[in-house]
Amino acid sequence: MTTSPPLPTTADLGRGHYWATVGAVGCASAMLPFSVTGAAVALPGMAARLGASTDAAQWMLNAFNITFAALPLAAGGLADRLGRRRVLLAGIALVGALSLLVALAPSMAVVDVARAVQGCGAAAVLAAGAAVLADSTSGRRRQLAFGVLGTSFGTGLAVGPPVAGALVQAGGWRAVFLLVAALALPAYLCATRAPESRRPDRPPLDLAGLGCFTAGLVALSLALVRATGSGWTAPGTLLPLVGAALLMAAFAVVELRRPERAMFDLRLFRRPEFLAVVCQPFTVTLGFVVLLVYLPAYLQGVGGRSVLTSGLLLLPLTAPVLLLPLPAGRLASALSVRTVLTAASALIALGALLLVTVRDDASWAALAVPLLPFGAGVGLAFGVMDDAAVSTVPVERAGAAAGVFNTMRITGESVAVSGAAALLTALTAAHLPGLPGAEAARLAAHAVQGQVDPARREALAAGFTGALHALGVVLAVLSTVGAVLTHRALREPAGG
Repeated sequence: MTTSPPLPTTADLGRGHYWATVGAVGCASAMLPFSVTGAAVALPGMAARLGASTDAAQWMLNAFNITFAALPLAAGGLADRLGRRRVLLAGIALVGALSLLVALAPSMAVVDVARAVQGCGAAAVLAAGAAVLADSTSGRRRQLAFGVLGTSFGTGLAVGPPVAGALVQAGGWRAVFLLVAALALPAYLCATRAPESRRPDRPPLDLAGLGCFTAGLVALSLALVRATGSGWTAPGTLLPLVGAALLMAAFAVVELRRPERAMFDLRLFRRPEFLAVVCQPFTVTLGFVVLLVYLPAYLQGVGGRSVLTSGLLLLPLTAPVLLLPLPAGRLASALSVRTVLTAASALIALGALLLVTVRDDASWAALAVPLLPFGAGVGLAFGVMDDAAVSTVPVERAGAAAGVFNTMRITGESVAVSGAAALLTALTAAHLPGLPGAEAARLAAHAVQGQVDPARREALAAGFTGALHALGVVLAVLSTVGAVLTHRALREPAGG
């Protein structure tokens, strides 16, 4: 039997190919959070222009989020088998082409279908991009590459809303999607210079595992969407939740029975270091996304600030996420990944606890007290999380590991946004005595979205402020637990 020669890697390639690969993954990765945050900003203008109701237009976001959350593991498994660069290129092409289609769409129905397919491409970029970097870099080059990747994610999350707002003002909602389509072109051209790699054994596709896992994530995503509008106890929420649990159980059974061809080897979860790293997004991106979504609504609705002013007030949170991922890689090299990730979770816990000092009339300096340590923790974690996730498994399974990690990241964000909305709404409504429960919940939900009834401003301000403080305590507890578990689970490097 003859064997195929090993595929080349960038380890021996010149500087130009290295930076082309890093640039491709970084540019493509920045498109992904912008495709979420930018689309949310464009939604009102899109709905008005295309004549869609608010509920119908909301599926423009939901369609993307469902496929984006459900498919990273499938995309990572395919990348390991079919070729990581091939899947990365396909993902970039889908994100760019479908974004162009959305920009030119004549109806909301076309938009919804295009966004669902675009989410498939985004999942491919997310999983295959990290796998390409894991296979093709090492040492300081790898740390730098994953620092750029973390900066790219942070940039897309942090600057997405203000950039999208400026684009909508200048050129309408279509300009947001045209920008994503334009970014896809240089990313694709650079990615063609990346080396190809795949698992040397190339086992057959695990269709049963792939189907169970993807269907389970789709069911879970649908449940999260339903929970936002109907509540967690509604039949439309509980049924897909039960379906998700059953499908995930079936996935575990399938994978454990056929580990030699499994889409992902579940035995890796026996490794404490792998389990700690893939759970890290829950203590990092969870709180960051919650603050990005709900703190501006608080500052604008209860605090009466403008969109621009509230964006500037969030700089202590967002600036570290742009500046720290690259230095975080060097810190991890000088100290250890364990030290950096533990410190990151501890900083997030400190910032979350200090949220109890936030008031609706707080100054920039007062807001910086909780937001600066919170942002510093997120920025440090973004610089090393992805590298740590793929470094805890054999390189031939890098795509699947990246898929599991990013599934946890995206699912955690979805749970965070839905769960935080429910918590903030319930706690805010509790400060509105004398009103029917449904009316109090309606006013509170609008306040959480930044729309405050002037007749109830004082009560809503007190309720929303108290709810934000309670949320900070919850985030602080979760992050403290994350810091302890990370420190205990991750091993010090040999000789460290």
